This record gives sequence, structure tokens and C-alpha cells, in this order.
Amino acid sequence: MKTQIKYYKELKSYCLKEGADLFGVADISNIKEDFNLSQEITKNLDKAISIGVRLSHQVFKDITDKPTKLYFHHYRVANMFLDQLSFKISNWIQRRNALALPIPASQIVDWENQKAHLSHKKIAVLAGLGWIGRNNLLVNPRLGARLRLATILTNLSIATNKPLQRDCGECRLCIDACPVGAIHEKSQDFDHLGCFEKLKEFQKKNIVGQYICGICVKVCAPQNSK
Repeated sequence: MKTQIKYYKELKSYCLKEGADLFGVADISNIKEDFNLSQEITKNLDKAISIGVRLSHQVFKDITDKPTKLYFHHYRVANMFLDQLSFKISNWIQRRNALALPIPASQIVDWENQKAHLSHKKIAVLAGLGWIGRNNLLVNPRLGARLRLATILTNLSIATNKPLQRDCGECRLCIDACPVGAIHEKSQDFDHLGCFEKLKEFQKKNIVGQYICGICVKVCAPQNSK
């Protein structure tokens, strides 16, 4: 137990010094069957390091009914930063004779169903970083949904966090903001297909070069940043 706590404190300190804003550790032993990864590669990896980085509040100022090219660039840079940090974390873990597998921050393997190798946001929930909001995104108490996430799977002997007992409460800003009505009272009713069709529209019009929007992310923010 002392070793687990020691590694937790050391790795958290390392991640925050390297630029992460959020850090947590999840027990994933019961959810690995949901991953789009082979059993061989995840067999001994029962924990996950979840890291997050905040997005610039200013970059959302010009987002009204569509994403902007500035947001698109910012989004890609955040993902690149997380991938680089995940690589460093993996090496940090491997130097302690443990296994580590960094998962890309944004690499979709099934666009129609918007599925990646795994759900960073679900792991972040297990790691105590927030909850799944009505907008189907991770919502953090401090940063709202204005963040990006990445995950590193590992067998490192490290302490884990517990999920937060929080939700969106009375806030319904994202429901009102969604241009296609994809967001509903319950997060499980989120209309993935309706959202994806709108993302394809933005991409087809060459507003941005990737399937992103940012409208519901903009309204899901701490009060002092709106």
C-alpha cells in the first residue's frame, strides 16, 4: 500500500509539472471487454492513468453556430500535447519495471458510432475526474467540458481514485445550445447519429478538417469563464 501511494504522489507530481491539469487513476479490471483492443495487449493491464489538459477559454469566444478554424487548431494541439505527455508517462512507468500502453488522445476507429480504442471519458469518470454530462462529454467540476483527455494503461502498483458523486444538476445549457437537438435530459439518450451528421456537415463545408463542433463545449464551462 505504501508503494502504491508513493507512486501515485510521484506520478501525479510529474504529470502536473509536465503541464497536465487533471490526473487520476482508475481500476479497469472489469471494463476491459469494452475496449477495441486485443485481450493479448490488455491481459495484464488492470489500471489506467487518466490525464487531462484544459482548453483556452478565449478560443471559444468566436464559436456561435459552428466551429472555427482556430478551435480546430487548438483542439489538435491539445491532443498532440496529450499524446506526447502519455509517451513520457509510459517511459516513467517502464523505468520502474512496469508495463505501460499509451492510448491516442483522439484516434477514432469507428466514426459512425464515434468509438475509439477505448472511452477516455469513462475511464476519467472511474478515476474521479468528473462525470458524463448531458452533452455526453466528461464534465469536470473545475473545468467543465473545456478539456481534452488521454489514457495510459498499466500494471504499475499504484493507488486508485473513486468516482465523484456528482452530476449536472439543474444545468441544461447544452440542451438549448445544440444545433440539432442531439442532447437530451439523460446522457444515455444522446443522439450520436444526429450529432455525427452535423459534424459531417461542418467537415463537408470545410469549416474544419476534422469531425468537431465545440458548441456544447463552449456553454459547459465554469461560471467565471463565460
